[in-house]
Amino acid sequence: MSLIHPQLAAFAAVIEEASFDGAAQRLSVTPSAISQRVKALEDRLGQVLIVRQLPCRPTEAGEKLLRKVKPMLALEAEAYEDFQLEQPNAVNRRLAIAVNDDSLETWVLPALATLNQEFGYLFDVIVDDQDHSLSLLRNGSAVGAVTSETKAIQGCDIHALGTMRYHAIASHEFKQRFFAEGLNLESLTKAPMLVFSRKDELQNRFIQQVVGHDLYPPTHYIPTSTGFVEAAALHLGWCMVPECMIQQALADGKVVLIHPSVTIDVPLYWQHASIRSTTLQNLTKVFVNQAQAKLAFVEP
Repeated sequence: MSLIHPQLAAFAAVIEEASFDGAAQRLSVTPSAISQRVKALEDRLGQVLIVRQLPCRPTEAGEKLLRKVKPMLALEAEAYEDFQLEQPNAVNRRLAIAVNDDSLETWVLPALATLNQEFGYLFDVIVDDQDHSLSLLRNGSAVGAVTSETKAIQGCDIHALGTMRYHAIASHEFKQRFFAEGLNLESLTKAPMLVFSRKDELQNRFIQQVVGHDLYPPTHYIPTSTGFVEAAALHLGWCMVPECMIQQALADGKVVLIHPSVTIDVPLYWQHASIRSTTLQNLTKVFVNQAQAKLAFVEP
């Protein structure tokens, strides 16, 4: 049986599986039993915890509770390991973490592989912009987040990872077509730009640094970090790409730097729930080591 109270386990399962049916299948009970447990928990707390529509999601009160329950699930998994007991629901070992796509493609995947091989952890990776990933930790969706936020949120610990340096790139043909006379208000207004998502402000920050104005050039939205280099090589537009992802493309002449002296530095941090957890200690150690081996160190 679970070490977590059945009502809390049912609540967490509904949120993680996004449905009462999925939670029932995961916990090997009927959907009716899940519904009764969640309703009993809501009655005890005097709050509605779940928005009952597909996909199910937590209410504001549910988010507060989820922030407390997520670390409990990690601690439960550790207790089963310590006492060499078989977990009734192995999915509880799945650790939800929030990361930005550039980190995922450069240093997080090797870190996850190391953690899986050494400790058998399973992961539920949620991808969001580094300026927004912390919201997933705040609302309880993740037990840890890679973020650009320098201040630890309440109830969390923070660890410096390093700095991801971004360069503006394009194909040689694209640079000759749009930037033959240099980067200025006119050329940056006309040149198509590649953006990961509508949360991605890196290209706008570069424009601000170069010309000191907000501009609205033609924009492609392409949600792939690794595909950015290829898209630039295919003359789709210019974009900001991590330094560690462009070395080979630069050496092969597929892309060029459009303004070598201007870079955007994004300091990254790992924040996680502030609990005494061997699992979170292992996560933190591997994340910090892997990130610092890949990212730059820039004096503040």
